[in-house]
Amino acid sequence: MNRTLLLRIAVAIILLTHSVFGMFDNGINDFGNLFLNQIGFAPFGVFLAWSIKLSHVAAAILLISNKYIKLAGFVTIFVLLMGIVLVHFKEGWFVVGGGRNGVEYNFLLIVVLLAIMYPDGFKKENKVL
Repeated sequence: MNRTLLLRIAVAIILLTHSVFGMFDNGINDFGNLFLNQIGFAPFGVFLAWSIKLSHVAAAILLISNKYIKLAGFVTIFVLLMGIVLVHFKEGWFVVGGGRNGVEYNFLLIVVLLAIMYPDGFKKENKVL
């Protein structure tokens, strides 16, 4: 078994469930209209919200298929970092318990994505000339 398989499947499930349900309950449009447009992304809030969620679906497919892992990881990490900056940071660290809607969940996903992208760590490759 590939050493990142379980992590890739787990992150793919998280990305898919976080995206697909919003496609059917108007959550993506609401996020675009009621949040992104209100904080300065108008008139592109809905487009941006759909782009974010579709990037999650694409990343999930790439993670499951073990293709273009670094591309999927970098795009998803960028989205998660922007979520921290725009949404979660002002709420503090905790998602639940000591607070609500904080950064800890995004932080964990970023670290897991980095572990998937660099399973051997950030080693400098030795190239023979």
